[in-house]
Amino acid sequence: MEKVEDQNPQQEEDQVVNPWEVSAKDGGKIDYDKLIDKFGCQRLDQSFVDRVQRLTSRPPHVFLRRGVFFAHRDFNDILDAYERGQKFYLYTGRGPSSEALHLGHLIPFMFTKYLQDAFKVPLVIQLTDDEKCMWKNLSVEESQRLARENAKDIIACGFDISKTFIFSDFDYVGGAFYKNMVKVAKCVTYNKVLFVVGIFGFTGEDHIGKVSFPPVQAVPSFPSSFPHLFSGKDDLRCLIPCAIDQDPYFRMTRDVAPRIGYHKPALIESLFFPALQGETGKMSASDPNSAIYVTDSAKDIKYKVNKHAFTGGQETIEKHRQYGANLEVMDLLFP
Repeated sequence: MEKVEDQNPQQEEDQVVNPWEVSAKDGGKIDYDKLIDKFGCQRLDQSFVDRVQRLTSRPPHVFLRRGVFFAHRDFNDILDAYERGQKFYLYTGRGPSSEALHLGHLIPFMFTKYLQDAFKVPLVIQLTDDEKCMWKNLSVEESQRLARENAKDIIACGFDISKTFIFSDFDYVGGAFYKNMVKVAKCVTYNKVLFVVGIFGFTGEDHIGKVSFPPVQAVPSFPSSFPHLFSGKDDLRCLIPCAIDQDPYFRMTRDVAPRIGYHKPALIESLFFPALQGETGKMSASDPNSAIYVTDSAKDIKYKVNKHAFTGGQETIEKHRQYGANLEVMDLLFP
């Protein structure tokens, strides 16, 4: 079992990080060191950055150099295999809950494009329109429409079309993909339900659709889920670039994978892109004023920055003259 702290839903925590909620107590900052220890992943140190540069013969991405991608699970195994001449594939995704992607959504896609170009490997991108239908109380039709709109923004990132497969769950789930879902579901026994509830933050009020969803996000980690892409390559390894709030899905996946004959997927995980209001939260489609979207006009962006952005200044001119700038925020913005 992947390392995870026992979590009591009734126990008050100083920070909550799961795929649907990111918050710190009393509006504080997310403590990433504590998050690494709690989740049981590893810090991505300079040795990995140097090794990526050596293996790819190109400068490391700025997100690597500046620690935006800061944690991993078994990234060293991916690099070891690559150094032996073994390929891998990339898997990332998007839960379509808004008309367009915002800057925070772009982080994993920008970095995934770099990985695809640098290592020259195939990529699958999952659009979890079924997930958002269940979590956001959207109709099936609206979830599918948002997935198509989001796919346009993803395509615009410039992925290699000869090595990239984008799919929506509503359109693709079935066949070999569904067989792997059933295999995963059978491995998560009723006795482990409390564990699943803990890592995903479910409560007794959540419907069973939410509890049944994790295998859907798990099985793109297995090459046999895509027989038209990876036929006869069931031993192919998978690397998942994502924000660290997605880690619970893949802790479960990594626990199950060896039991059904697959490698554990490796992960490379990013910090949260801060909301306009400051680094105590992340950009969220649930709060349009927290985010800048790729479809925002120059006028929209100017208004949001002037109205909502927290840049280290005080709330009023009078307070700013009295107390000056918040230098911690200034350091964050101008390192």
